Amino acid sequence: MKVWFFAPRFGGRLAVIFVAVLLVGGCATTEARIRRNQAEFDRLAPEQQQLIREGKIALGFTPEMVTLAAGAPDERWVRTDVNGRTEIWSYTRYASSDGAPIYTGFYHRYRGIYPGFYDENALAAARPVEYFRVEFSGGKVSAVQQHER
Repeated sequence: MKVWFFAPRFGGRLAVIFVAVLLVGGCATTEARIRRNQAEFDRLAPEQQQLIREGKIALGFTPEMVTLAAGAPDERWVRTDVNGRTEIWSYTRYASSDGAPIYTGFYHRYRGIYPGFYDENALAAARPVEYFRVEFSGGKVSAVQQHER
């Protein structure tokens, strides 16, 4: 992975500050999501709050609780069958052609925003790999799937 530092152009300290701001601002952590939705988080039971802090999802969680724990999904699907309607949230990361992870994080869907910070050739060949899936029935988590190696 290629990371460009702009030290010669902007000066060493400015480059470090710039990269730090990108790293901190570009990461939507569980704690940041909780702070943005503090009132909603405070209404939850202590056991649910602890699971969310750990980034875990339990059966019976609402979509809002899943968003607090795992963030927004990369894709949403709807399945209708004899049991009714199921909403499916899919979370992905990018992998190279040989399967090695390239980047996982909040901005991976928007990889064109920060050109030059990643090896552009690797990103061009990247493929999304689903690693986590949450299913909702009746507005509550009814199933969770996670990829294991």
